[in-house]
Amino acid sequence: MEQTTANKKLYLKLSILFLLPAITVGLFSCKPQQQVQEKPVMMGEESKLYSITMNDIDGAPVSLSEYKGKVLLLVNVASECRFTKQYTDLQKLYKRYEKRGFVVLGFPANNFGAQEPGTDAQIKQFCTEKFGITFPMFSKTSVAGDDINPLYAYLTDRNQNPQFGGPITWNFTKFLVDRDGRIVGRFYPETPPFDHEIIKAIKNALQKPQ
Repeated sequence: MEQTTANKKLYLKLSILFLLPAITVGLFSCKPQQQVQEKPVMMGEESKLYSITMNDIDGAPVSLSEYKGKVLLLVNVASECRFTKQYTDLQKLYKRYEKRGFVVLGFPANNFGAQEPGTDAQIKQFCTEKFGITFPMFSKTSVAGDDINPLYAYLTDRNQNPQFGGPITWNFTKFLVDRDGRIVGRFYPETPPFDHEIIKAIKNALQKPQ
């Protein structure tokens, strides 16, 4: 009887020793998957963003690679929108963080409510005279639909930008891009430029040295 009990105990100990490594491997193998789901890794994002060229408000081609190492706030703007007054704070935001490597890029678009009807020259005059805009403005373009430009096709593509992709729905949607060209934030049109979440995201992105 004592021998049988001893054998049972020995068998139990051996079973635990054999099972423990398998249990440990199983537990730790789950962690990388959870980390990937929580913080998606977007491969090739930097090279894709910086390979795009857009015309500026004067019609000159500008490669976005010129902004490599900068923190960017990309905004589709319009002159006759109820959010047009955000130009004032976008300019202030630009001047506040410009020396630390922050740039606002404005992309006029007439996709929503026909609220950007003017020519590039008219848009430039309006932005300069009414709001004193000094951050880079680009040529009037399309940010939605069949004629969407390459930059916004990329920004809104859920395959290339799964975390922040999806169609633009109105003027003054804001995308934040870090120094490595990764999209790290998207903010609704009604979110003002000095919203605490935008400021927090910009400061976090600026912490990485140029």
